[in-house]
Amino acid sequence: MTQNISPSIFKAYDIRGVVDDTLTVEAVRAIGLALGRSARAAGASETVIGRDGRLSGPDLSKALSEGFRDAGIDVIDIGMVPTPVVYYATFELGTGTGVAVTGSHNPPDYNGLKMVVAGEAIYGDAILALRDAIASGELRPVPAGQRGSHRIEDVDQRYLDRITGDVKLARPMKVAVDCGNGVAGALAPRLFRALGCEVTELFCDIDGTFPNHHPDPAHPENLQDLIRCLRETDAEIGLAFDGDGDRLGVVTKSGAIIYPDRQLMLFAQDTLSREPGAEIIYDVKCTRNLARWIREHGGRPTMWRTGHSLIKAKLKETGAPLAGEMSGHVFFKERWYGFDDGLYTGARLLEILSRHEDPGAVLEALPDSPTTPELHLKTAEGENFELVEALKREAKFDGASEIITIDGVRVEYPDGFGLARPSNTTPVVVIRFEADTDEALARIQADFRKAIEAVKPGVELPF
Repeated sequence: MTQNISPSIFKAYDIRGVVDDTLTVEAVRAIGLALGRSARAAGASETVIGRDGRLSGPDLSKALSEGFRDAGIDVIDIGMVPTPVVYYATFELGTGTGVAVTGSHNPPDYNGLKMVVAGEAIYGDAILALRDAIASGELRPVPAGQRGSHRIEDVDQRYLDRITGDVKLARPMKVAVDCGNGVAGALAPRLFRALGCEVTELFCDIDGTFPNHHPDPAHPENLQDLIRCLRETDAEIGLAFDGDGDRLGVVTKSGAIIYPDRQLMLFAQDTLSREPGAEIIYDVKCTRNLARWIREHGGRPTMWRTGHSLIKAKLKETGAPLAGEMSGHVFFKERWYGFDDGLYTGARLLEILSRHEDPGAVLEALPDSPTTPELHLKTAEGENFELVEALKREAKFDGASEIITIDGVRVEYPDGFGLARPSNTTPVVVIRFEADTDEALARIQADFRKAIEAVKPGVELPF
């Protein structure tokens, strides 16, 4: 069964493409067959499938299910749910294997697959192995009599009950929730009301065209409606979710955006109060204040590579109780399962904040520094990796105290850092700066400008 499938859909952490162009129903069925074969080889016999609220979700889920069944794998369809509910169902239903059909925060014409096989998040070489298996033309469906079954199961209430059985608020809170018309709208308001909150809903009706704003809380422009809501209502705190509900954005009453690396400080402090000396993992894009904070609260900071699948693997390897990354993926192993879950993260945040009269003051008091947002240097396909490799080989950084190369080039200075790393999902170099003062920030940026221009003369930099 040879399939002519666009190799561009096989990304570093997931599968993603434009529906009916690079990501077709035929491609998804073939991927289901390849994944099913891989799952069977790992000892799995059934899988969970769920989907987000995109218009293409039902057709692609059906194709994925057919592919799995062609491989002899039984399918449990849990319907339209946030991605973390798919992960939860792999534990609750004992499958260990599950796929979320989701385009996450991509534009409406995109969709994709986030995959777990036999308890392991699929990424990197394992995704390329699926591509190669399909391209080989050697995949064959099992005989009709061995084909997998299909059943529908609703795990929503069990998921909500699991969280409300774990998280207890010290007092009822007033919360504004912006789901950006993404699939989190199905469960987030229910969850926070079940925890005893008064909930003001923004764009919690699911609409795969995302008519109000893009469902990506990493960008300030997508949080403006939530900021306005907090200003105009008596809500104490604002929570925003991305398109598939695995990432969280946080806004205070005064309109301050609390980025995930600062949220992680609060979660680390809380976790370390119960697990003193524990390791806390964070990605290379996070603030340098985080490591210091973790040490001050008795923990061991570990910087790791960006990417939710890579962080998950590191969490499993180390046994750490908590991990997080700048993009908003937070992974609780303590009291939870170790997967990224924006709704559970929101519940844990409210648990901490409910102990205080002024939640905004608690969040705004967390250490902060002058910083840039994530800057993108656009390149040709593949050139982003070449440019960063050239920086590693040739660049000289004046006054650097340490150069970290686990994921791109992160240059530490006594008073700040600069980062340049190749994105694994788009042809850009991701650049970020932080420093103790605005003057130090300008100096570090000048140092990076000189280094990048030396390896790529004439480059147009985003800073």
